[in-house]
Amino acid sequence: MNLPNKLTVSRLALTLAFLLAVFSRTPPGDALALVIFIGASLTDLFDGRIARQRRQITNFGILMDPLADKVLICSAFIAFVDRGLMPGWMVVVIVARELAITGLRLLAASHHVVLAAEGFGKHKTVSQIVAIIAILVALGYREWGGVGPAVFGWSLLGRPWVELFSEAAKWWAVGLTALSGGLYLWRNRRLYLQDL
Repeated sequence: MNLPNKLTVSRLALTLAFLLAVFSRTPPGDALALVIFIGASLTDLFDGRIARQRRQITNFGILMDPLADKVLICSAFIAFVDRGLMPGWMVVVIVARELAITGLRLLAASHHVVLAAEGFGKHKTVSQIVAIIAILVALGYREWGGVGPAVFGWSLLGRPWVELFSEAAKWWAVGLTALSGGLYLWRNRRLYLQDL
């Protein structure tokens, strides 16, 4: 197994570790979840880049890289619903979009068509990662001693700025997720309309 594929597989293992940390419901667990999530996100950044640079693109990587991304992102958002950190309807929008696009790509593959990722989809992923990190920081910064409250706790409109930022990041991620999914489905509508 080459290095990019090892990074992809490690993201799945890190997702499990992330969930164990989040569901521990302890301040050290929340801080650990943040560190693990950032590490898992970095594997997403590097696996594709390394595969292209070293010309190590494989069918396994083509299939598993986006799947590992979706498992990590959706797991985090679903865990946030359980922790009361995010409303369920927002997560339904995110998960439904990911399932719809995965289904469309499978339909395209059955017609021997490869659907490439689009710019909006990449921006959507970045917005989701930013939202997850912001939520985790807002959840745990008070427990980090003097540095956490000093950096993340200063007041903006009567609330710590990081809490306001995490709320805005949630809405931005959900909006961009819905928009990118809608545009992707519309641009590739010939694939599913021809089977009706």
